[in-house]
Amino acid sequence: MLKNSSILVTGGTGSFGHAFVKMTLDKFDPKRIIIYSRDEMKQWEMAKLYQEDKRVRFFIGDIRDKERLHRALAGVEFVVHAAATKIVPTAEYNPFECVKTNVNGAMNLIDACIDQGVHRVVALSTDKASSPSNLYGATKLVSDKLFIAGNSYSGDHGTKFSVVRYGNVMGSRGSVIPFFMSIAKTGVLPITDDRMTRFMITLEQGVELVWKAFDDMIGGEIYVKKIPSMTVVDIARAVDPNAQHKIVGKRPGEKLHEQMIGVEDACFTLEYGDYFKILPSINKWNEDPRRLSGGVRVPENFVYSSDSNDDWMTVSDLKNWISSNGDKVGKL
Repeated sequence: MLKNSSILVTGGTGSFGHAFVKMTLDKFDPKRIIIYSRDEMKQWEMAKLYQEDKRVRFFIGDIRDKERLHRALAGVEFVVHAAATKIVPTAEYNPFECVKTNVNGAMNLIDACIDQGVHRVVALSTDKASSPSNLYGATKLVSDKLFIAGNSYSGDHGTKFSVVRYGNVMGSRGSVIPFFMSIAKTGVLPITDDRMTRFMITLEQGVELVWKAFDDMIGGEIYVKKIPSMTVVDIARAVDPNAQHKIVGKRPGEKLHEQMIGVEDACFTLEYGDYFKILPSINKWNEDPRRLSGGVRVPENFVYSSDSNDDWMTVSDLKNWISSNGDKVGKL
């Protein structure tokens, strides 16, 4: 589907964007991938990696700027929306700015994609959007709802919008693994709460879920990858088994456990081999046979949460992953 196509990635200089660009160039050989973001230094650094590859283009712009988006999307067929204000405490202390990017930016992108005739759009969401307890999660829930409803605005033969949702991306910039690695030499690792659990996903799995959504989507679905959980204490043990742990308490807006599917969405959720799909609750789209596509309805009280997950990553598993990926952790 993506072969010889034109793709735009918002927030494309982030960890996901780096992985998506490399993997998509290798697998699908698109005509062009446009990196749309507002940080010129990150674009300059990324451009050096692809200076010999004319398929990769760079476009300075902000998703808050609808006119700039409209210009950047000319001739684009597929969009991956990765741009967001996503650090939980930052959002709590800067709520107006978070809303401008995560909510207003989503509306701008939806309108611009419809106006420019983009074929398919996949927006990246987060486990924090399910039963949100912090501002970041609340804005991403709103964003998810906007992208789902965007299918009503575009009509049956217009732009299609879907969402992918997953948890903590292992080794990404600003996440817990590179943070622990950066301070491990002190001999003390801060633990917010020794009961805390998180979902764990690799960047490669995140990219593959976006590919799956592009291939499968009818419009309005939320795709949730089945991934393992891990306690924060075990993450610390994997990084440095000899470090002491200091309990520091949860940060503002932080959850004890993460959730990707809440009980309220259970009646609209289908299970497949390695993922779930939450169907839209509007317009009776959850009854559309095209969207069901062989899935099995989950029980009515179903919850997909990091503390009650059936799949757990061990300390040994994470040690092996860090050993194989240590040179990339926290750098992208």
